[in-house]
Amino acid sequence: MKVNMTEGSISRSLLKMALPVMGTSFLQMAYNLIDMIWIGKMGSSAVAAVGSAGFFLWLSFAFVSISQVGAQVKIAQSIGGKKLKAAQSYTVNAIQLNVVLAILYGLLLILFKDSLIGFFRLGDLTVIHMAEKYLAIIGLGMVFNFTNPVFTAIFTGYGDTKTPFYMNAIGLLINMILDPILIFGMMGFPAMGVSGAAIATIIAQGSVTLSFFIYIKRSQTRVSLKGILEVPKIKIIKEIAALGIPVGLQSGLFTGLSMIIARIIAFWGPMAIAVQKVGSQVESLSWMTAIGFQVALSAFIGQNYGAGQPKRILKGYKISMIIMGVVGILTSFLFYLGAERIFKIFIEEEESVKNGVEYLKILSYSQLFMCIEILTAGAFNGLGKTKPPFYITTFFNIVRIPLALFLSQDGLLGLNGVWWAITITTLFKGIFMVGWFIRTTKNWNFFTDKTDKEELTDKQKTDPMNI
Repeated sequence: MKVNMTEGSISRSLLKMALPVMGTSFLQMAYNLIDMIWIGKMGSSAVAAVGSAGFFLWLSFAFVSISQVGAQVKIAQSIGGKKLKAAQSYTVNAIQLNVVLAILYGLLLILFKDSLIGFFRLGDLTVIHMAEKYLAIIGLGMVFNFTNPVFTAIFTGYGDTKTPFYMNAIGLLINMILDPILIFGMMGFPAMGVSGAAIATIIAQGSVTLSFFIYIKRSQTRVSLKGILEVPKIKIIKEIAALGIPVGLQSGLFTGLSMIIARIIAFWGPMAIAVQKVGSQVESLSWMTAIGFQVALSAFIGQNYGAGQPKRILKGYKISMIIMGVVGILTSFLFYLGAERIFKIFIEEEESVKNGVEYLKILSYSQLFMCIEILTAGAFNGLGKTKPPFYITTFFNIVRIPLALFLSQDGLLGLNGVWWAITITTLFKGIFMVGWFIRTTKNWNFFTDKTDKEELTDKQKTDPMNI
């Protein structure tokens, strides 16, 4: 499905883009949830092992973002400006950059797995060994973990969000089949525990990558791999990296600070780590939805930026904000009222469930603000202004560490203090992100919606950000 987002109904264009992207995001969430359901049946120790190693899988998205965000924004803007040759150049150079980063990061995980897992000071040797095995196996398939999001971004930049959904659905199906077989040993396969979960993930992700390649080669899609084996163009790489690096740094710092939070949580033992891991997977229900709209809005704004249509940009942002506001509020009620029932799906240990319920109830207060933060970051990305989200999220994520240490003291809130630190800083990130975007677009008559393309000067038509 190819969507021209520079004309026609704004809400229809956004939904056509967002629904498949949300579907793709939910497929990724389902990957993680299915893993967690099966691993949870092995107990909190297994969940803690995968949760600890999983931080480095999460950290990989900092490097993926460099080519992913840069490619999507530049391709969308090129398509909006009808510069198809430029879009092709951004496509192949983004893939080349991405593969190099994937190989380097995969080697890092394999060679330094002991030191990386040692950072958490888990204390339990069984948990440590499981985590190291999981991390080494995931490192072997890191190229697939990097490649699939970039292919998804490339297709999205071209206005096609349906194809990535189908490709990722293939991976989910394979993962669903392989998880119980490899984790517990079925159909002649030995029981491999958390190692089996890692192998199932690699095979599933590899299948998605292969599906993308086959589709590009055999279909009539505008996405092409022509020139993929040529020497990368440094100028194009720099343009992609200039947009992607702030987002990558933002993601990397967020993950790094989350790892410090995990180290604080580890003071309460494997149970606390398991609660945080499962809780974050449940919370992905809202942030995956937000990411779906973030990607769609970024592509929408990118194409309309390239076409010089600020009025559509603002309308698209307002419509998306209304939708994500509803999602955030509904998710808050779901987490608060259904916390116990939700958490018991993954872990049945009484102490873990009790702490998990408290986690979800506390985090429920921040869901609306998290949704609007993520969405607004996508709006900035579409404009090619990736630094404001970086500044805001970096500041409040850093504040999260001393706040968590203070609130989690024995005389105060204990473990719940960590969850409150996350909620409070998320609330401020959402408020400041929207405030900065309104300030950036205030001369577009954001609230009165009186901006018309016909009223712009020639310079403003060329670059809407000069308004």
